Amino acid sequence: MSPIVDPAVETYAEQHTTPPEPHLAALAEETREKLSTPQMLTGTVEGRLLEMLVFFGRPQLVLELGTYSGYSALSMAAVLPPGGRIITCEVSDEHAEFAQRHIDASPYADRIEIRRGPALDTVQGLDGPFDLVFIDADKGGYADYFDAVVPKLAPNGLIAVDNTLWSGRVADPSETDETTEVIRALDDKVRDDPRVVSVMLTVRDGVTLARLA
Repeated sequence: MSPIVDPAVETYAEQHTTPPEPHLAALAEETREKLSTPQMLTGTVEGRLLEMLVFFGRPQLVLELGTYSGYSALSMAAVLPPGGRIITCEVSDEHAEFAQRHIDASPYADRIEIRRGPALDTVQGLDGPFDLVFIDADKGGYADYFDAVVPKLAPNGLIAVDNTLWSGRVADPSETDETTEVIRALDDKVRDDPRVVSVMLTVRDGVTLARLA
């Protein structure tokens, strides 16, 4: 993942964001050391953004599509209201086991449930309503995930979609690889969907927020 914001500005933003708690810092360090795709790590700034969304939205049920190493789930779990819970979906056994170990060692193990297997199957088996949905799984499935969760979104619910600027490639007409085209199509789809109102943020690799219209 290439930066879409000047690296000096990105560093400054992180330096002026409340640092992560020790268990998250340790998770991030081990992610970089042991997993083969550390660029997928949510990180300090986006982790705090997700935490803020949970803090103000006070969701009872959070659905996350794409657990990876567990950083985002743990960021959100820290500020869940009483009774709130997170269901997070992960297709990779390696990632699920890594995340589960860190979740079990955290103060929030009772708030997070990892569901293994294809995320779309998990979504179809859940009734909702979802108060917050964070989509950060395989990019080819984004459009299907979005369509699957919108009908199950709570009236005041929120969807957050990660990587919607795709290292800035979506804004470069010369970039025509398959994944870039998939993300472009998703961005257009969300913008044009009459069911939702959305805003795209230039946080990290692009985060799009959508609520019901």
